[in-house]
Amino acid sequence: MEKIWHKFYDEIVPKNLDYPQVSVSELLDKTALKFPRQTALIFFGNKISYIELQSIVNRIASALADIGTKKGDRVALILPNCVEFIIAYFAALKIGAIVVPTNPIYSHREMEFQLKDCGAETAVILDVLYNKYKDVLAGSPVKKCIITSIKDFLPLAKGLIFPIKMWLEHVNHKVEEKEGLFLFKNLMNEYGEMSKPVSIDMEDIALLQYTGGTTGVSKGVMLTHRNLVANAYQGRLWVPVLKDGQEKVLLVLPLFHIFALTVGLNISVLLGASIILLPQFKIKEVFKSLENYKVTYLPAVPSLFVIINNSPLIKKYKLSSLRLCLSGGAALPTEVLEKFEKKTSSKIYEGYGLSEASPMTHANPISANRKKGTIGLPLPGTDVKIVRGTLFEKSQAPEHEGELLVSGPQVMKGYWNRPDETKKILNKGWLHTGDIAKTDKQGFYKIIDRKKEMILVGGNNVYPTEIEKILYEKTEIQEAAVIGLPDKSRGEYIKAFVVLKKGASLKEEDVINYCKENLSHIKVPRKVEFRNELPKSLIGKILKRVLQEKELKKITQT
Repeated sequence: MEKIWHKFYDEIVPKNLDYPQVSVSELLDKTALKFPRQTALIFFGNKISYIELQSIVNRIASALADIGTKKGDRVALILPNCVEFIIAYFAALKIGAIVVPTNPIYSHREMEFQLKDCGAETAVILDVLYNKYKDVLAGSPVKKCIITSIKDFLPLAKGLIFPIKMWLEHVNHKVEEKEGLFLFKNLMNEYGEMSKPVSIDMEDIALLQYTGGTTGVSKGVMLTHRNLVANAYQGRLWVPVLKDGQEKVLLVLPLFHIFALTVGLNISVLLGASIILLPQFKIKEVFKSLENYKVTYLPAVPSLFVIINNSPLIKKYKLSSLRLCLSGGAALPTEVLEKFEKKTSSKIYEGYGLSEASPMTHANPISANRKKGTIGLPLPGTDVKIVRGTLFEKSQAPEHEGELLVSGPQVMKGYWNRPDETKKILNKGWLHTGDIAKTDKQGFYKIIDRKKEMILVGGNNVYPTEIEKILYEKTEIQEAAVIGLPDKSRGEYIKAFVVLKKGASLKEEDVINYCKENLSHIKVPRKVEFRNELPKSLIGKILKRVLQEKELKKITQT
């Protein structure tokens, strides 16, 4: 069925989605067959081709099966961005196991919860992290640990110094093999490739992607092989300017996050791109990698673009190879986009998604049809509507706000062991995103704000992103976050947190007066707090929840 937004697709982009019925691991197999000698991974200078990557994946898959990991078992990956993460990911999927990416800097309590909740019996973990979480692992369902070291896939010279620089605080990280403990390197060298393939259905669960827990208990999003393969093709088809077997992608976003896993890994493998892996964000390493490896494509979050824009290093490095960037994870201020595009030869297209949708549902066209300040159009095969109240009420007309609902092959199966929570968010194939949005008459969508982050001031709905957008326009301000706090007379009042650019100077009254000039009175912050930095997740998303929790704690203590 023709949708209004189809008219504004780039010419080569198909209106409907046609993707092969294959498992996620078969994406790697197909690319290894098509581009065997093409470099798949680059890790601090060490290069691995697609045919080599496929061979190692097959050997680790064989090892996993031999040590007792079966189809449907959960395999926890407790790793930073490294070669082993990607190998273990595809190997576990190849034997029909379910991958559970975990945040490697979780607290003990968070790690314990996730391992017990998913019931993982196998874990692939970095040696230094094994020592950190040893007690947690002992009390969890995990019975088999495969231990790896960050230096295993580094050139010899860097392998000698890298652990000292990166893991200095972890003095004793050596782990010996014993019952239930296996060394990744030994398994890789001892096992041959799998001889008998495991039968995998497209509806089998491939990934348990845990949500951030920003609105309650963290939940495991069940994403099937169909979900992930479909979303990889949706993302690939959307950017026809990217050429198979020729692109170089910088992956600094953490792989335990679905944005990095889909856009940085799955789509790159589908493309036959070379993936330059960085285990942590350091601005100098980012610039060096962009220049040295002639990176052509960069998936990132808005805060990363802010840091690049404001770094003096941008004048020292050549970024001429960079052609395209995808921004996701949070709203991208137009000022940040324009400044980045002015300073580089690249173009940013903004997208939108959520863990429950694998994650991509919308993106801006690459062509002149792009609309700054919007999340763009629904991807091929995706249907969208905006409603007020329950699912069964009348859909909202263009330019009217409501909750954004999406439907498509990328929408999750549900939450792991939480049928009641699943019913709240999934209804007859429609996913309630919890985001307030509106569309124009051409089908371009704009996120107004998170439904749960909306501030109620004197009975009026106020959306933090609208205020933040105005704050970002002030030249002295580098970052901003806005939250609502309890107010006895008006329900809530607005507080803004601001990080100034280096050398800039502003007072609270300057910011408030500026807001008064550009916003209606109900949207003007009552208080402004200046910070050296704002709390962020590992993908660089500003954590307003953390700000709000601390402010509420102060209120209860007074």
